[in-house]
Amino acid sequence: MSSPEQWRATRQYLTEHRRELTLAAGDRYPRHLRVYGTPLLTRPEWLAPRPIPLTDVQLELTSSSSTPVTGEGPESEGVRATGPGGGRYPTYADTLGALARPKLFENRVCYRLLDVTGSATHLSFGLGRYFDMISTCEAVAHEFAAASLAGNAEFTLRDAIGDPTDLTRRPVMTAISALVLRSSGERTDMVLHWRDPAKVATSGGRYTVAPAGMFQPSDDAAHNFRNDFSLWRCLARELAEELRNDPEDYGSDRQPVDYDNWPFYRKLTPSTYWVGLGVDPLSMVLDMLVIAVFDAPLFDALFPDVNRPNEEGRLITKPFTEQGVATHAEHLQPGSAALLRAAWHHRTGILGS
Repeated sequence: MSSPEQWRATRQYLTEHRRELTLAAGDRYPRHLRVYGTPLLTRPEWLAPRPIPLTDVQLELTSSSSTPVTGEGPESEGVRATGPGGGRYPTYADTLGALARPKLFENRVCYRLLDVTGSATHLSFGLGRYFDMISTCEAVAHEFAAASLAGNAEFTLRDAIGDPTDLTRRPVMTAISALVLRSSGERTDMVLHWRDPAKVATSGGRYTVAPAGMFQPSDDAAHNFRNDFSLWRCLARELAEELRNDPEDYGSDRQPVDYDNWPFYRKLTPSTYWVGLGVDPLSMVLDMLVIAVFDAPLFDALFPDVNRPNEEGRLITKPFTEQGVATHAEHLQPGSAALLRAAWHHRTGILGS
């Protein structure tokens, strides 16, 4: 059985060696499923042939009737530590909350991806909970780290889930990962984010694009489920929270967000592009990939102090060049690396030069 001390040691190893573990996990899957040569996994129908306007993506909110692996059964016993009474914690999320609770750790409502059709331009969602994702995604990453430490290949939970791109085998809560580019015509910069492992539950200790956050309503009140069911509206909130450090309380526990009268939202007019979807081979987190291009004056007006610490880590800006993409893509979380390479590959189409 996994004692709290053993569990913490494995969790620490996972945090410190995510990049190496991600590469090793990626080697277990066919190379032709990789996105732009990165470890990110996808299906051919999950990628747009080229970045397309975000407005071309249609969403449908429906109900779920499947019964996937949840992370509460015997397949996850190996990653659930023993609690004070001697029995195992019920889920990996319970274990994480008790033994290594991050600063940001709430079991919020999320939109759960159910189906992808139309060359990744029609996405069907139901509702789920954040801890459903933690209890599968972080659990399966923890299991891989434990196997690496033990020098074996015992992947009970990973094998039970099977194909990481199969949406029927587990509850798939999605994240929106956006590459933000500041373009002045003569120079383009990109925004990156170091995720502090003491503050976040996923991808701690790694760089990602920014913003990157769960696709979820602004609050768990039911009136938000459809009002916030929009990639653009979710992205706008993430931009405000991560790049401006604005508070996350929109008062939507009482009434829906009035986006049309939100001054920041009305000024937010970048060119936004949809790339598609991909799965991290280590954690099986699914990223929806978006590129947002800002003219320099608009970016500077909306985000005057972007290079600073925030609630999840710290932000940096780097030149968006061939060398910069090659250097940073090697060290980024897979979805972020895929976004950098996709943006560079299609730079003429998205930057107009």
